[in-house]
Amino acid sequence: MSAGPPGTFGLRILSVSEATRTIRGVVTADPRLRDVWVEGEVGRVTISSAGHAYFALKDERNQLQCVWFRDERLVSPFEARTGVRVVVNGRIDLYEPTGALQLYVAGLQPAGVGDLAIRLEELKARLAAEGLFATERKRSLPARPSSVGVVTSASGAAWHDVRTVLARRWPLAEVILVPCQVQGDGAGASVAGALERLGRWIDRPGGPTKPEVTILARGGGSLEDLWSFNDEAVVRAIVGHPVPVVTGVGHEVDVTLADLAADVRAPTPSAAAELVVPDRVEIAAALGAVGRRADAAMARRIAGARATLDAERRALDRLDPRAGRAADRERVGRLLDRAARSMADRVRIGRTRVERDGLRLLPLLATRVAAGRSGVEAAAAGLAALAPQATLDRGYAIVRRAQDGAVVRAPGDVPPDATVEVTVARGSFAARRLPDRDGER
Repeated sequence: MSAGPPGTFGLRILSVSEATRTIRGVVTADPRLRDVWVEGEVGRVTISSAGHAYFALKDERNQLQCVWFRDERLVSPFEARTGVRVVVNGRIDLYEPTGALQLYVAGLQPAGVGDLAIRLEELKARLAAEGLFATERKRSLPARPSSVGVVTSASGAAWHDVRTVLARRWPLAEVILVPCQVQGDGAGASVAGALERLGRWIDRPGGPTKPEVTILARGGGSLEDLWSFNDEAVVRAIVGHPVPVVTGVGHEVDVTLADLAADVRAPTPSAAAELVVPDRVEIAAALGAVGRRADAAMARRIAGARATLDAERRALDRLDPRAGRAADRERVGRLLDRAARSMADRVRIGRTRVERDGLRLLPLLATRVAAGRSGVEAAAAGLAALAPQATLDRGYAIVRRAQDGAVVRAPGDVPPDATVEVTVARGSFAARRLPDRDGER
């Protein structure tokens, strides 16, 4: 508090926070408000995402806002339901941010239950002390059960809902119904007996497929309708059951001792069925994804193996003698090609040189030929002048003896009366030597 502003005659003006803090201090200092029991009718109930319950407790003239935190709410066998008259235990405090006076609920029970509610709380405390509600003893559910046991009424809506969900989500599972009474006198003993019969059958060796998980289900109803699921025999039957138990009793706001003892609690029978079996659509999609990943991995493995095989094959090809011979043949072929190209180039160059030299020699050859021809002609002319024919043309003759063809060079070479051949320029004729005139030879 602070001194008042001028003109307020010393009045102390409180801030909103100071005022709410002062009120809260007064409320918390009153021991009567630290542990109160208030009876009234539950108004509209709101459950937050954190699991806290908010509702108004009212009578004919007034109402009191209540807050029930999740931890206290989940362990309670009763839930706040609109229109139900209840007795609430807790403390009254002021919530400063909004200035709201609220009852913080520690426990709740139906009005008029009296000793029954007290006995239920005592039973819950005793069973909890034994560890029957402990988290450590909870068992995990099988991923894909081949058989599911269901303990419920054969004529109730819960059995229809459970059977429908199981058939839709996982039709491979065999469903075994163990019918029991779920409401009225003797219902608790009937539920416990059904669980025990199913447990004995599961424990028996041999026989057909045994359930791997059990659903304990019942549809919605009043608090009295669900009271059999608070029976101690039911709790102990759940704890002693040989396979995990999933409860789906009533609605989400209904929590019984059977729910606390079960391995898994579902808010409804349909939800319990959804918890115990997988969705075949999701499994098929997952299997498809696994198949695609396996195909991709196999393709990568095959590609890697093929690359390794190709590398090994190339290495073996390099070491193969036939490959060496082929390389040698290819190398020889290339050398022959180079030699042929070189020879062709040499021939082409030589031909070009010859053609070029021929072009230069043609004038010289013509000159040399002309000069040679002139010399030949001159020699021919000289030879012609010296030839025997030329001598004959000048009137000379060649005389040869007919007997041996020898040229007559002297008269004594031809005896008298011997025949000679006389060759002149235009032919030859025979002649005979006459004897000398004086008779002498």
